[in-house]
Amino acid sequence: MATRSVYALAAAGIIEACRSTGDSRSLRRRILEVIRRAVPFDAYAWLMTDPETSVGSAPLADVPCMSELPDLIRLKYLTEVSRWTTLGDPPVARLQDATGGELARSRVWRELLHRYDVTDIASTVFRDRYGCWSFLDLWRIGDSGPFTAGDADFLAQAAAPVTEALRRSQAETFVVPAPAGRHRIDPLVLLLSPELVVRALTSKTQAYLRALVPPEGGRAPVPAAAYNVAAQLGAVEAGVDMSAPMARVHVADGLWVTLRAARIGESGEAEFVKVVEAGGC
Repeated sequence: MATRSVYALAAAGIIEACRSTGDSRSLRRRILEVIRRAVPFDAYAWLMTDPETSVGSAPLADVPCMSELPDLIRLKYLTEVSRWTTLGDPPVARLQDATGGELARSRVWRELLHRYDVTDIASTVFRDRYGCWSFLDLWRIGDSGPFTAGDADFLAQAAAPVTEALRRSQAETFVVPAPAGRHRIDPLVLLLSPELVVRALTSKTQAYLRALVPPEGGRAPVPAAAYNVAAQLGAVEAGVDMSAPMARVHVADGLWVTLRAARIGESGEAEFVKVVEAGGC
């Protein structure tokens, strides 16, 4: 458990990190480095969200189950325990605390994360009067031990300055207008199975997916933003959350796109995800 001085130094570090400029991805990386000094973690998933719908759009993650990413996202949206859309004051929840130590009450843990020896998750939402800008899950795995009340208090106190910084990073994307000729793009379509497996996509979709979530090492782009929108559709159909399955996300150079999901057919054999150019948040 961190001492008061460690929490205080990290809190000052977060304020300093939030003052710096840059895109939301680099900002989140800097803040994670500071958080780790006071609240160690073994894995994380930090998503920007559409401020109106709270649907994830621009993920930054390092988790041990990347090979099962579609299932992770689908189950995350179907899980009501510690769901970011239900967090308010405080804006932090610890899975061990929320379940009374019965982690199986969490669907994503029961159906997936228990196989990765996840022992606790600290969830934080970054929301203000303008909307929900982001949510962060920090994981403890194996013998790391659960998050403490002190950890939760530290994350709760950090939420306000981090929220302001994330909102500012999004606003700065409108300072530079999109280059001429890029104000409109052709509709881009992904066809996903109910398990969020890509069945088909239009020719230009892959290039935009690469811009949305830059892959490492020349790997094929992962349609994580599309997974999130489709997963929200599943949450709506299951009655877990009623926000629209839609997210607006900045691609590059002032260009924003909107992702939407809808079901094809009555039987629900596939998801239809359309990406079109959109205005700002």
